[in-house]
Amino acid sequence: MNAAETIAAYYAALRAGEPLGPFFADDADRSVVKFGISEQLLGTNAIRTGLQDQTETTADWTVESHALRVTEREDCAWFSDDVTLCWTDTETGTRHAYDTRWSGTLVATDEARPWQFVGMHVSTADELGE
Repeated sequence: MNAAETIAAYYAALRAGEPLGPFFADDADRSVVKFGISEQLLGTNAIRTGLQDQTETTADWTVESHALRVTEREDCAWFSDDVTLCWTDTETGTRHAYDTRWSGTLVATDEARPWQFVGMHVSTADELGE
């Protein structure tokens, strides 16, 4: 699986409500980071806990990639994308929808997933609703 296929698999796992933590590299020094629309998670443990909480409290994800660009080198890759992102908050029933901008970095690993994220940033120009 190449870097672009890993990103597509991440989007598919998000849509399906599958675990997302394994897509992020293990770290001992909190060097892996994920910025979401409204949070910053530092380190693999925080990312995996945050993503698990997200999976448990959301449903009905729409993830539509509109402009995925990936550059891959021997042991690292970076990407950007414009993504329509929608989900339902299962605690309130509120449906959220945003046009988002994604960017990130992946590294080649020798683990079960040949490419893993070491940085991900998701943002929106939209005003966040309550």
